[in-house]
Amino acid sequence: MTHRFAIRVYYEDTDMGGIVYHANFLKFIERARSEWVAGLGLDQNAMRDDGIVFAVRRVEADYMLPARYGDELEVRTTTASISGARLVMDQKVVRGEEILFTAQVTVACITMDGRPVRLPAGIRKIVN
Repeated sequence: MTHRFAIRVYYEDTDMGGIVYHANFLKFIERARSEWVAGLGLDQNAMRDDGIVFAVRRVEADYMLPARYGDELEVRTTTASISGARLVMDQKVVRGEEILFTAQVTVACITMDGRPVRLPAGIRKIVN
């Protein structure tokens, strides 16, 4: 299942040339992951109250084409794999069907003091 999240490029997202600043693609995919998790019915505030949070462990990214001021983009997120304490997602930023940016993001489930912990079974079932 692919989650889709729409983004419009604003002036603040761009550099002097009107092209999306590279680090902003990471913001775009973070927003998409947050919306995806919320759309699955997962309450990250409740998880935090239980002492568990998600932390990005690794991002592997490729910049293919520039996005520009005014573009309407879409972030597509799919689950690549799930292991004991990790969730790996593939994310693409597209303009129409043009792929502008791809990333594979690994998030780890950790305690509030930074120790790894298994993904709760309920979360595994939902994202699998």
